[in-house]
Amino acid sequence: MQFLRACLICLLLFNLACRSTQLEARKDDVNVQDSLRQDSLQSNTITPPIDEIKEETIPYRASHTREFDLLHTRLEVEPNILAHTLEGIATLQLKPYFYPKDRLMLDAKGFDIQKLVLWKDDQEKTLEYDYDGYQLNIQLDREYSRQEEFFVKIFYTARPDEIELKGSAAITQDKGLYFIGTDSTQLGPKPTQVWTQGETQANSCWFPTIDAPNERTTQEMFITVDSAFKTLSNGLLVSSQFNDDNTRTDYWKMDQPHAPYLFMMAIGDYAIVEDQWQDKELSYYVEPAFEPYARDIFGRTPEMMKYFSNLLGVEYVWPKYSQVVVRDFVSGAMENTTASVFMESLQVDDRELIDYHWDDIIAHELFHHWFGDLVTCESWANLPLNESFATYSEYLWSNYKYGKNEGEYTLWEQGQNYFAEAEEKQVDLIRYRYEDQEDMFDRHSYDKGSRILHMLRTYLGDEAFFTALHNYLNEHAYTSVEIHDLRLAFEEVSGQDLNWFFNQWFLASGHPQLEVKHLYDSGKLRLNIQQVQNTEITPVFTIPLQMEVWVNDKPQQFSLLVDEEEKSWSFELSQNPDLMIFDPGADLLMEINHDKTPQEWTYQYQHASNPIKRMEALEALAQDSVGSEVAQVYKKALNDEFWMIRQMALNTLELFPQFLSSEDVNKVLQMAGQDDKSLVRADAISVLAALDADKYRAVYLQGMNDSSYAVVGSSIAAYTLSGANDKGEVFAPYEEYSNFNVVIALADYYVENQIQDKYSWFSDKFTQINDEALYYLLNYFARFLINLPPEDQQGGIDLLAEYAEKHPKYYIRLNAYRSLSFFDDREEVQRLRQNIKEEEKDQRLRSIYESIP
Repeated sequence: MQFLRACLICLLLFNLACRSTQLEARKDDVNVQDSLRQDSLQSNTITPPIDEIKEETIPYRASHTREFDLLHTRLEVEPNILAHTLEGIATLQLKPYFYPKDRLMLDAKGFDIQKLVLWKDDQEKTLEYDYDGYQLNIQLDREYSRQEEFFVKIFYTARPDEIELKGSAAITQDKGLYFIGTDSTQLGPKPTQVWTQGETQANSCWFPTIDAPNERTTQEMFITVDSAFKTLSNGLLVSSQFNDDNTRTDYWKMDQPHAPYLFMMAIGDYAIVEDQWQDKELSYYVEPAFEPYARDIFGRTPEMMKYFSNLLGVEYVWPKYSQVVVRDFVSGAMENTTASVFMESLQVDDRELIDYHWDDIIAHELFHHWFGDLVTCESWANLPLNESFATYSEYLWSNYKYGKNEGEYTLWEQGQNYFAEAEEKQVDLIRYRYEDQEDMFDRHSYDKGSRILHMLRTYLGDEAFFTALHNYLNEHAYTSVEIHDLRLAFEEVSGQDLNWFFNQWFLASGHPQLEVKHLYDSGKLRLNIQQVQNTEITPVFTIPLQMEVWVNDKPQQFSLLVDEEEKSWSFELSQNPDLMIFDPGADLLMEINHDKTPQEWTYQYQHASNPIKRMEALEALAQDSVGSEVAQVYKKALNDEFWMIRQMALNTLELFPQFLSSEDVNKVLQMAGQDDKSLVRADAISVLAALDADKYRAVYLQGMNDSSYAVVGSSIAAYTLSGANDKGEVFAPYEEYSNFNVVIALADYYVENQIQDKYSWFSDKFTQINDEALYYLLNYFARFLINLPPEDQQGGIDLLAEYAEKHPKYYIRLNAYRSLSFFDDREEVQRLRQNIKEEEKDQRLRSIYESIP
């Protein structure tokens, strides 16, 4: 499972500068939970660790007690697309787990139960049961021992739309079964689709089961659909039987056991692009319009499968791998065994992939097929055993495929995601106390966990780390695990007691915050390090810390063990060092405060091999003010090997044009047309526009023909700033584009120049763009409406209200609601917003609405 990802920076919504680095919704930057944090926070206090909160307020969350072993699940299902229901027959093969049992409890949410029988030798015996709408309490015909298997057969109708919804930032709804493009009240035309989402415990909304992560079952699924539709499920397609009523029944079979939350079904009008890895079939399910781009999007999957299999020494064990894109998905993606589901944002053309590929999310879901599907967390308290590994795979793949710079940047972004969350929330990574299992889907379980795994790898070394993972996967294949199983695997290989590492990183909260001071005197370097984090809620960490000391342009390496709240060292050194870098490989998840002079930061940029340490130096140099000496460092950075640093240099130098010589401007001009990275070309164009908007019109016109949408969008924004009188004519061909960069650049132009004949363009774009772009466009649309005569505003107000009431994504509803505030001088709009607030069923939004004036 991967978070919904979008760069939704709420503070900038009402004063958005139009440039590529701000307009592009980076899928690997800020998640929706982060962007909404400012609205939902009630204070700035840090959440203390769970064990500091009274136990009676937050219950202990044990793993599910296994009273029965679910051996096999056979489902015969027929969705009623118009009614949003599912007719099903579930045949479950079970036996008592250990103790004799005569009653069976099954999870089954929102069902109409027609018949429930014990099935034996093709004979049915009616069983008595109690049902409260959530669980089936079944009285068996007698007591069964653990050596005795039996079959229960349930005839039912699932009604997912009638279930009370819950959700989280990672999984926005939990009704399990979703019908798309079939509702007359939906917003805009959509293809007809049916799909499922099981994590955490939502698959029991469409079939009865033991809905717990420590359960495992083999599977058969017979799906009856209109013969025009394609289907997808776990395992292999065994047969397709055409029926007399213009329907078809597809039979999917999964012979390897897996957890019930990993069951899936997808139905729709799909183009299926076939691929292969070794002897296993691969397939990419996309809407027909995106069939030409399916291999561009997913085509590195076979290489990923080979790389991960070789790296772990454990081959991909499942019989096939399919990837399907669905509309209105309630998360970023989901690792259903052999059939991952992805949000519609992955459906892009080849030009969009020039700016951003989707390898991170594709690798994430694939790696789950080892960590999550093959070896599964036994309880949601142990969710990081799934998600930390999947998130770490994003680094592994990026580092392998795109090089060290990209890999290091991936790790850095993960750290930034965690640190942002840690400002108001610090909890144990493995949490046995939580209000709801959805609380586990946070930046701790994903990003912090990934960085912890990287620290463990750095400490143990690659051979020990991957040998331990190999053993862990083999020993626990097709079973469920807890954190101590992972610790024991590393201890067995390394021969070390690793309780100290697991206790402070997996079973405690927070991270080290180090205050570093040094003094050179009489041939000695004296060093003092103090851990200044709040040790009432965070441990005093044991930190194996590397220090790099530069003297006469040569580095010396020192190994420190920081294991006390305050500790000092003394080293013989021939002269005062030019520079000291702590954690030169940027491996550790910690904050370091070590005062450095501008000369030392300059030296660090010039000598650090790790791109994160160079970025750190540039950021520090820009914090006070940029003088001519600092500007020289940034001008040197325009030639850095890493594109992100070149981008940082451009963005900073744009603010200080007085330091740019004609030679520097020529360098920017060259970057605008020739830099290998499209995002750098886009930002270089923005810099030229800031320097002299009219002088470089030819560059903007050329940029509008670039293959990169980011460059096109930046060029439109730059041309907008010029004094050209043909903007409408020049921009007209780009109105049909649906890419984020282009749409937002045009929207900004129309709003800022009060162009009033674009109502249809705005309203049409609402149904053509992805949700990340829609989030921003709603606000632009409200600002556009303000410039219309009052009598022409009502249709737009009604449209905003529709999105505030009906859109399936809660953050879209939120911004539509906010956008209505532009018209709060009208009493009817005040009443409308109040009504929307009162009718909203999502508790997260209700809480946010209460805090909005």
